[in-house]
Amino acid sequence: MAISKVGVVGGGLMGHGIAQISAQAGWDVVLREVSDEKVDKAIGMIDKQLGRAVDKGKLEQADADAIRGRINGTTDYGELADCDLVVEAMTEDLDGKLEMWAEVDGIVKPEAVFATNTSSLPVVDQAASTSRPTQFLGLHFFNPAQVMPLLEVVRTVTTSDEALQTGFEFGEKLGKTVVSAKDKAGFIVNRLLVPYMLDAIRAYEEGFGSIEEINVAMKGGAAHPMGPLTLADFVGLDTLNSIAQVMFAEYAERRFAAPPTLRKMVA
Repeated sequence: MAISKVGVVGGGLMGHGIAQISAQAGWDVVLREVSDEKVDKAIGMIDKQLGRAVDKGKLEQADADAIRGRINGTTDYGELADCDLVVEAMTEDLDGKLEMWAEVDGIVKPEAVFATNTSSLPVVDQAASTSRPTQFLGLHFFNPAQVMPLLEVVRTVTTSDEALQTGFEFGEKLGKTVVSAKDKAGFIVNRLLVPYMLDAIRAYEEGFGSIEEINVAMKGGAAHPMGPLTLADFVGLDTLNSIAQVMFAEYAERRFAAPPTLRKMVA
């Protein structure tokens, strides 16, 4: 379906970036958060990013103002009613996501497509909680959404061809490199990347090298832009731990289990 208005639920680490790039692509955007304070914080992060782009000469001030003008922050789910695409970008808590969809499903117009930005949870669990499982898919962005070029479009067993096409067209208009992924825990990137970061923590625990040595070794030996332990901090140890729990529950293999150091640091 043609998109003219995008809704983003959650304005935190990922949500504010998704809202910004959607507005940059020309769509009107509704950014919903749970409180006025969080709305202001999300809009403030967007203003900061746009200001940096202007300072670096990547955007004209008039263009930045136009982008900002297309974003409406709100605490009211009702503002999402006429959105064509609603993207969930909340924390990785399935119960919280299901509670949100139960409310939003009855508000947003029936023909709209729903998407989750989950990085690890089964997309179908959310799709099945709505009245429109055929119009539900995963749109997994990477942090920061304004910079990282990849978008994983995740198809569940219920996702229709039309909804999948909407996801691809959305990503392409955002200027992303779009890949199709199956609805399996971790999708493509985290299926490969999370065990790598967890193994780096285990390597540290087992005395293979110091934190600095492990990071330097993988940067120099594998041409990675940052070491695995730096990357774990960048992802967020709480997020990494949550993803590991979901992936271990699905695959029951040691490589997906959170090492003791990770669990203790999160605690």
